[in-house]
Amino acid sequence: MIEAEGLTKRYGSYLGIEEVSFKIEAGEAVGLLGPNGAGKTTTLRILTCAMSATSGRASVAGYDLFKESMQARRHIGYLPETPPLYPEMTVAAYLRFAASIKGVEPRRIAGRIDDAVELCGLEEMRKRVVGHLSKGYRQRVGIAQALIHEPKAVVLDEPTSGLDPAQIVEIRGLVQRLGHQDRAVLLTTHILAEAQASCGRLLVINRGRIAADIRLNAAGEAVSIQTEKNAPPLLSEGSVVVAARPFDEAMEARLRQIPGAVSVRRASKESALEIQEEEPAWLVEAEPGTDIRGACAATVVEAGGELLKLAPARPSLERIFLNLTQQEAA
Repeated sequence: MIEAEGLTKRYGSYLGIEEVSFKIEAGEAVGLLGPNGAGKTTTLRILTCAMSATSGRASVAGYDLFKESMQARRHIGYLPETPPLYPEMTVAAYLRFAASIKGVEPRRIAGRIDDAVELCGLEEMRKRVVGHLSKGYRQRVGIAQALIHEPKAVVLDEPTSGLDPAQIVEIRGLVQRLGHQDRAVLLTTHILAEAQASCGRLLVINRGRIAADIRLNAAGEAVSIQTEKNAPPLLSEGSVVVAARPFDEAMEARLRQIPGAVSVRRASKESALEIQEEEPAWLVEAEPGTDIRGACAATVVEAGGELLKLAPARPSLERIFLNLTQQEAA
């Protein structure tokens, strides 16, 4: 639905983004995550046809953004960081205006306003003047205008910026609902918790390059981490954390002999794969598709040890993010 391949943007001698590539399918909500100045907004401006790239290619709904710009724009819904609102208009009048300039057929405008108002929770605000709304409701109106023409790709730039905690929760829920529908959603943020709460996948961008592609489970934990240059995942899905007594070299050697165990190492809070554990623990990495939990438990018990914990290994997103965005500076 949204595809970028080798996107590069230069501003004179300054390199905004370099060789940015990714693909987002319908039904996915993806967060473009990175520190300020990493290249998030530049990427979004290119994908929404607000600027051209120096090199590379991109498409939305199968339309090339640089060769078929007008066709592509019909399938893009965009909310910039500052919503493009007219404060003197009512919500309904503004959405009617947005629908008309985005080419919605006149006979369908009323229905599209009803759908957008319902989805964004604006039923009681239809007749209110936009300038009299709270910032949270203005943000909802901005999202409604991005959806009014039924786009196949929705792009949101810092959708929770400047909102209070209650408003942030509301916008998160709205983004999640969008991601469960038959459209691709891409949002930017520099706050990890925001992307983690709203998205099932994270693209970490740093210094203009995509540093990692991270897939999350329903609990917001990383289950697959693809680093740049097509490196293999940092941690296979079947890996486990084993905490046991005695915590010694003999027990570690036994764990290494388990069929399907690729590696055994002591969990380190300093590593990119930080595992938060009260007790000292081993990180046992498994071959993809291999379930070694039973073998790990049996190994500890047969050695006369005490099994304190056996759980899936989930790398800390905070540590991964810091590692990916600070390693060049270090």
